[in-house]
Amino acid sequence: MRSFPLTLALALCAVSVVWADSKMRKKRAWIIDSFNIEEENPGPFPYLLGRIELDRKYLVKFRLLGSGVNEEPVGVLEMKSNGEIWVHKKVNYEDFQILRLTFEARNVSNDQVDTRLGVEIKILDINDHPPVFNLPVYDTSLEESATQGQQVLTVVASDRDDHQTPNGTFSFRIASVTPKTQNAEFFLEPTGTSASIYFRGCLDYEAAQKYTILVEAKDDGDKVKLSSTSTVIVNIIDKNNHLPVITGQTGPGRIKERDSGVEVLRLQVSDKDSPGSDAWKAKYKIHADKEKYFKIETDPQTNEGKLTVIKAMDYEEQSSMNISVSVENLVPYFSCEVTARPNQRLWEVKTVTGGPDVKLPNYPVPLYPITIAVEDVNDPPEFVPPVRKEGIMENTKAGTSLCTLKAIDPDKNFANTFRFFKGEDVENWITVDPKTGQVFTAKVLDRESPYVKNSSYPVIMYVVDNGEPPMTGTGTLIIQVGDQNDNLPTLTANSLGMCLSDKPTMSNITAVDLDLPPFSGPFTYELLGDVKGKWRIDPSHGNTVNLVKESSVYSGHHELQVKVSDNQGLSLTQNISVTVCDCITMPNCLERRASGAQVGNSAIGIMIFAMLLLLAVLLMVMLISCKQEKKMILTDDGPGWRLLESNIETPGTDCKVPAKITQVDGPQTVKGNNYIEEYNGNVKQEMMQQQSTMAVQDSSFYREQMMRRSLHRNSTRRSYRSYRSAAETMNRNYSAFSADDYRLRQDLFTRINQNLAQLQAPEKELGDYEPHCYAYEGEPMLNPQLDNISITENEFHPDLLTNLDLRFNKLASICRPDLAS
Repeated sequence: MRSFPLTLALALCAVSVVWADSKMRKKRAWIIDSFNIEEENPGPFPYLLGRIELDRKYLVKFRLLGSGVNEEPVGVLEMKSNGEIWVHKKVNYEDFQILRLTFEARNVSNDQVDTRLGVEIKILDINDHPPVFNLPVYDTSLEESATQGQQVLTVVASDRDDHQTPNGTFSFRIASVTPKTQNAEFFLEPTGTSASIYFRGCLDYEAAQKYTILVEAKDDGDKVKLSSTSTVIVNIIDKNNHLPVITGQTGPGRIKERDSGVEVLRLQVSDKDSPGSDAWKAKYKIHADKEKYFKIETDPQTNEGKLTVIKAMDYEEQSSMNISVSVENLVPYFSCEVTARPNQRLWEVKTVTGGPDVKLPNYPVPLYPITIAVEDVNDPPEFVPPVRKEGIMENTKAGTSLCTLKAIDPDKNFANTFRFFKGEDVENWITVDPKTGQVFTAKVLDRESPYVKNSSYPVIMYVVDNGEPPMTGTGTLIIQVGDQNDNLPTLTANSLGMCLSDKPTMSNITAVDLDLPPFSGPFTYELLGDVKGKWRIDPSHGNTVNLVKESSVYSGHHELQVKVSDNQGLSLTQNISVTVCDCITMPNCLERRASGAQVGNSAIGIMIFAMLLLLAVLLMVMLISCKQEKKMILTDDGPGWRLLESNIETPGTDCKVPAKITQVDGPQTVKGNNYIEEYNGNVKQEMMQQQSTMAVQDSSFYREQMMRRSLHRNSTRRSYRSYRSAAETMNRNYSAFSADDYRLRQDLFTRINQNLAQLQAPEKELGDYEPHCYAYEGEPMLNPQLDNISITENEFHPDLLTNLDLRFNKLASICRPDLAS
């Protein structure tokens, strides 16, 4: 059994404390410095670690608490009643370096703490762990062209033993290198717990593609030294330290003239560098090819150079061609040579590195000569000139000779004959004699054809020889067509919109002529027909002129005739439609006219529907009248009443209506179907006599309506027509008015004549315009629809009319004379 020293240091301190009311002596305090336990002590267990002794004169009991007793590691220590401390099992230094405990001594008589001691037990380390590398295997790569002294790799190790003792400190060394080469050597430079690997000399991929280095780490233990190793693998990347060499060629080495994209031959090359690497891959270059007839590419599988012709060659110009080819690698060339191996960190070496602008000594780039033969073949004939221009006037009769085509054969070794053919001729204007090449017109040519651009018409022509195989040449015949005055000037627009105004207004009109000057513009314009004082053109000469509307032109649709003549006097008379409207309500008169026409079509449909509905209502009335007894309608005994006939919604505003013969019990009688102008002179005098005494009396609803109908117009011309129509209406119904109504009528006639006198210009007759009906009836609806007309299914009962006003009864009696009394 191994004996362990026991060190027990006790420091005794006696301290006297003076309290506020008395003096008493404090108990002694004992402190134990430390005990030591060597880790991994094999025993036998238990063994005595030491004893704690106290200076006491009374009986005490002991107690030990903390690490190793009731705390981890539990069960290592035990204290006996006599103060002895015993060890029961091993302790690992790597887990617990110090066990900290508390020792207590209590008085047996009163169980009070007599002494409390702090106990520290130090675990002593032994060399039971070797240094360990972070990785068991390190793998790295290094280029063959790397210079010596370059760091290869850094290895790191660690030891779990106490770093303050030799057990936890270690050192590195290279145990072995495989394979061993004369040109390179690896060495270490340690730094604490790591070591960097370097190399000296020259790397050679052909000598060693991979190095395996065994690195050892060993500690400095006193009794025993522990160690471990790690493997470092250094992969060498092949670089270009061998130049490629062209060894031969395969392929015909000859081409046919006019061939392109054809492989001519292949070049073989040898290279000692690693196949597939950039140091092995070849890069070819062509020399003495100024015209760039050839290109050369590298086959990625075989590393061969493929020479291809990319520009057609002509046998007549050269029957053979001499070029040369050089070859290099994708990466620059280098070389390294060891000249001395002194006993120092690095050796003495000689290196050479190549590049695009570096000429390598003793390694000139050789040129490989190549001769390429050109074979003669049948060349296609050529037009002379290849593009030919011929002029002819348009409208020339068909069959006119244009020209005779000519062609030559560039082959010196062939004597061929030619045949001529027409290619693209979209208008089919020409024919060609196949043997002579003479070209004729097949149709009358038109310079204004859409296929003629800038007076030129192209035709593709072909010439074919009789060689083996036959060859075809292509040329172009451009026919330049001369212009003639065979087109009339035409207006670009035949409809205009102009605004109604008290001042003259104008709008542009433009003419065009497909002919060229001097057979086209500037043009001469002339208005035909009765346009004096209404329309004029200013100026009358030019490409674009102004159509001027005088203020006397009324609104509506006007058709004008315009004669347009070109510079040679060739003219064309054309119609132009002008729409005049009030631009305040509709800025664009043409749109207004179009919308008015649309509404008119809708109105026609509504009228047709209304007529059909009226017929259905009349049929129902007839059926009812056959079944029911007629009822009499009571009316008053006033003067004669009649129903006015009208063709518009507002009677008496547009058209003249002849008055019917009616007997009147008044001072005046109207005879025949005379118009209001014939009657107006007789009535006017009587109205003027009663003008000072008569006044307008709104005695009835009818009078008010008549006033509103006759005075609501603001426009001059429409007011004139409205008053005339009102006079006609009153004349036709003159016999139906009573005495009171007669006075009202006379007053209205007076006012009408006063307004007519105001409208009359001095020394000029007031124009009498014929009625004119317009299609426009209002703004168009966005979604025009017919309103639903509700027709009750109940039959009409005339008894309903008996409760109405007497005037309505009079209207009913006029409409239904069969029911009147």
